[in-house]
Amino acid sequence: MKKKYLLISVLFLLLITGCGKKAELKNGSEVAVSVKGGKISATEYYESIKENNISRIIDTIDHKLLDEKYKTDEDEEKEVTSQIEQIKTNYGSDEDNYKAVLRQYFGVESEKELKEVLSLEYKRNMAVEDYVKKHLTDKEINDYYEDNIYGDVKASHILITLNVKDDATDSEKTEAEEAALKKANEIIEKLNDGKSFKSLAKKYSEDEKTAINGGDLGYFSYDDMQTEFSEATKKLKKNEYTKEPVKTELGYHIILKTGEKAKPKLSKVKDDIKNSLKEEKLQNDATLYYKTLVKIREENKIKWNDDALEKAYNDYMDDLIEAAEKTSE
Repeated sequence: MKKKYLLISVLFLLLITGCGKKAELKNGSEVAVSVKGGKISATEYYESIKENNISRIIDTIDHKLLDEKYKTDEDEEKEVTSQIEQIKTNYGSDEDNYKAVLRQYFGVESEKELKEVLSLEYKRNMAVEDYVKKHLTDKEINDYYEDNIYGDVKASHILITLNVKDDATDSEKTEAEEAALKKANEIIEKLNDGKSFKSLAKKYSEDEKTAINGGDLGYFSYDDMQTEFSEATKKLKKNEYTKEPVKTELGYHIILKTGEKAKPKLSKVKDDIKNSLKEEKLQNDATLYYKTLVKIREENKIKWNDDALEKAYNDYMDDLIEAAEKTSE
């Protein structure tokens, strides 16, 4: 396989320096291999493999585009090693089975070749992420800042747990949940009647660590709390409490917002915003990864001097994009 890979690399170099719409190898009439009853020239060999080996030519292209910009470092080596260990965990460490997996799923014959494949994928991921972040608009960044960035918030809560055993029946779980919800609503009624949140927290909250301080949680980031808790707190004004119990996996909460700091300046969180938007875009559009690789190659002015080879490339990328789209449906 290694010799074939090198041959493809040589072919690629000849292709990008050729002219016309059908690349010709220099000395292409020379014999590449002799067989009983005839000979196969280098050109004949190239014609027989070019369309069926398009992925290897793409690999060679990407190596030339990315290897210099994204040099192998400690982070890459750790990631590649981790992936290989995960493959061994998933498919077993038996040597014969391991090699069969490498051939079937990765098209390689050895762990060394697998490392080369995973290394290139790592660099592609880096390139795609950098490209997506680079092409974010100011509006996207500013909108995210306005809608999703908050200062730390201070709140207190009263927690009513469900109090069910691990082996409880569905009926027992339902009964416990109804009892907890009823108790939480009764506490809200007491708040509506003017009772002190602090005193009610000390009396009823089942969060022992905070109950002693009237339910005070101190200042925290919304990201530190469970989603349901954070979303409910965001909607509160200072000194306002939730008028309905908020359910999380811990039980039912009554939340009182007691303070909120100003959000950090855009300049301080801009990199974090870019990373968040990048992750959102890649998660929400399964085709974006492949479409971005196409754009990266286009912007590096890849020139195809063989119509059949160019068509094979376009068809190959279209198939990857279509498959990704179907997977996300």
